[in-house]
Amino acid sequence: MRKGHRHRARVGLGLVLAAALLALTTGCAASDDLTSQYRSGDNKGYISGDFRVQEIPAAERGAPVTFAGTTERGKPVSSDDYDGRVYVVNFWYAACGPCRVEAPMLESVWQKHKPDGIGFLGVNTYDQAATALSFAKDYGITYPSVIDVNDGAVKLAFAAVTPIQATPTTLVIDKKGRVAARIIGQLQSASILSALVRAAVEES
Repeated sequence: MRKGHRHRARVGLGLVLAAALLALTTGCAASDDLTSQYRSGDNKGYISGDFRVQEIPAAERGAPVTFAGTTERGKPVSSDDYDGRVYVVNFWYAACGPCRVEAPMLESVWQKHKPDGIGFLGVNTYDQAATALSFAKDYGITYPSVIDVNDGAVKLAFAAVTPIQATPTTLVIDKKGRVAARIIGQLQSASILSALVRAAVEES
C-alpha cells in the first residue's frame, strides 16, 4: 500500500475509535447473579458494562493462537482454516443481552468484508448446539460458532495470549494468527470493528 493511503487509513481508524470512546458506553451492567456465576467458575463469564477498544502494535503481539473445536452444525474448525488471513472471533452466548444487541452489527461486518477474504467465528461459551442454531436463525447470523461449553478449550487457547474476562469480547486476528485488536464489552457500532478489520487486512 502507498504511504499516503496507509496514513489516511490510520487517521480514519483513529477518528472512528475516538468517536466511539467519546460516545455513551453505558451498556447492560453485570447483574449480581452473573457476577457470582463468573466468580464461582461458571463458564458464562460476566456481562461487562464497560466498552473498551485495544489495538496491539505488531511488534507487541503475542504468539499465534492455535485452537480446534466443533461448530454448532457439527463441523470441525481450527486455526488452520484461517491460516494466512485476517479473522474475527466473538465470544458470546444466547442469553447475553449485549450479545443480542451486537449480533446484527457483527453480521454486517462479516458481510462487508467477506470479499476481502476475512474469516468470522463465534465462540459460544455456554450453550449447546440447538440453542446456538436457534440464535443464529433468530438474528440472521450466517458465520459459524464453536460450541465450547463442554471443555472450554477454544476460550482457553485465546485466553493464553489475551484476557477474555467479559462476555461479549471480540478479537481481530492478524494474518499471522496473532491478536491484533480486542473489543471488550458490547460493540457500539459496526464501523468500529470494520475499521479494525480493514487496518489488519491492509497490514503488509
